Amino acid sequence: MTGFFPFQGAVTDTDILNEHVTAGTNKIISNIKFLENEISKFKSSEKRKWMLVGEAYYEGEQDILKRKRRIIGKGGQLEIAQNLPNNKILDNQYAKLVDQKVNYQLGKPITLESENKPYLKALENIFNRRFHRTLKAVGQDALNGGIGWLYPYYNEHGEFTIKRFPPHQIIPFWHDSEQTIVDFAIRIYTTTVYEGEKEVVKEKAEVYSTQGVDYYEWFNGRLVPDVTTQTQPYITISDGENEHGVNWQRVPLIPFKFNSKEIPLIKRVKSLQDGINIMLSDFENNMQEDARNTILVIHNYDGQDLGQFRHNLAQFGAVKVRSADGAKGGVDTLTITVNADNYKSILSLFKKALTENGRGYDAKDERMSNNPNQMNIQSMYSDIELDANGIETEFQASFEELLWFINQHLANTDQGDFEGETVDITFNRDILINEKEVVEVLEKSPYMPLESRLAQHPYVKDVQLELRRLKKERQEEMNMHDNYDETFKQKRGGNNNGEIS
Repeated sequence: MTGFFPFQGAVTDTDILNEHVTAGTNKIISNIKFLENEISKFKSSEKRKWMLVGEAYYEGEQDILKRKRRIIGKGGQLEIAQNLPNNKILDNQYAKLVDQKVNYQLGKPITLESENKPYLKALENIFNRRFHRTLKAVGQDALNGGIGWLYPYYNEHGEFTIKRFPPHQIIPFWHDSEQTIVDFAIRIYTTTVYEGEKEVVKEKAEVYSTQGVDYYEWFNGRLVPDVTTQTQPYITISDGENEHGVNWQRVPLIPFKFNSKEIPLIKRVKSLQDGINIMLSDFENNMQEDARNTILVIHNYDGQDLGQFRHNLAQFGAVKVRSADGAKGGVDTLTITVNADNYKSILSLFKKALTENGRGYDAKDERMSNNPNQMNIQSMYSDIELDANGIETEFQASFEELLWFINQHLANTDQGDFEGETVDITFNRDILINEKEVVEVLEKSPYMPLESRLAQHPYVKDVQLELRRLKKERQEEMNMHDNYDETFKQKRGGNNNGEIS
């Protein structure tokens, strides 16, 4: 079998976890105490915090929901005010931005091109609709957490499968300073198990290396070997009588980065998203502060204390005043006029800034209202194109790594040895275009091969399918032409009297 190491057996908590062969030299990568320290550091790190913040903001769990109204209390200190409106309005522009960028880049299935047709067919079977759904989820992970992860493995049915791991679960240890090659990695996650009839949440840890997967429980800051699951190989092979394990020659964890620095999108726009939520919440708060909860000015009133006065006012909606010593009593209010245009202007600025800093696009851009030609469309998409180009560079490199595992799988399952075969992967961006202009340009490009023109045609989804249809159509036209010629010749041959028909 190619691409695999023999399985070396279990590793205890006092043994070296992994000896990894890199460039022909052995390298000891870690021990238990080191792993424990790294897990503790990662769990409290700023990097993981931002991963969790990005995921929470996408799901709508934002800071505005924890907001409390505060007033100046005794000694000039802020204290929580329970009697003021405290609306928590959430306008999730961040989630809209993430969905926009993910669907722009990965909304359409990828296109595969290779001169080796059997290889192309095998790849299409793997990169199916299910994989496309997984790829979109990894793209979302990359935006929210700065990086996403794919894990190629064989499931319980022996089928080659690719699944994703959330970024906040993975602690990678890189072989190179550019952080492109994974030496080994730790996965930490929680799972629910039953101890008798009691439901218990446990935290697990798994160490992925070229020696297999080591399983642990994370308990009170310590790694405890999982007694239910010992060190396992990635693949178990049966020869009919015995079973033996083999491991990949590379760690089967493939990073898909948002950018080379792994900076999540939320770091660019969090303050702007919070500003939008605050402005909307403050606007509603101010609109609700009516005569029963605004500032009251009481003239010539010597009744109960002010707290009781406000309570009675809130309950009954009325207050009695009287005249004393010739001074007329009364109640006035101090109100602040809420100018809705001010809030509208600020919200517009915030949303525009969020779109620009997040490098998205505004589909309601004024450039699209009067003259939506291709130049205006490209101008509107310039920012998101900038980010998409960077993402594509990272993802193309990740696909090269993924293809190595796929090639090993195809070779070891006798589907073909495709090592060294080239395949072009195209991300079909979901961009608004002036279809008429694009079609006209393609028609006026006589030196561009037909297959290339079909790949760029706005109405073509499957290039190979369209080529087959064109071939069939031309063959039918040729057959029709041949039948016409044959009929014409028969007519030209005359009838039984020697006359021309």
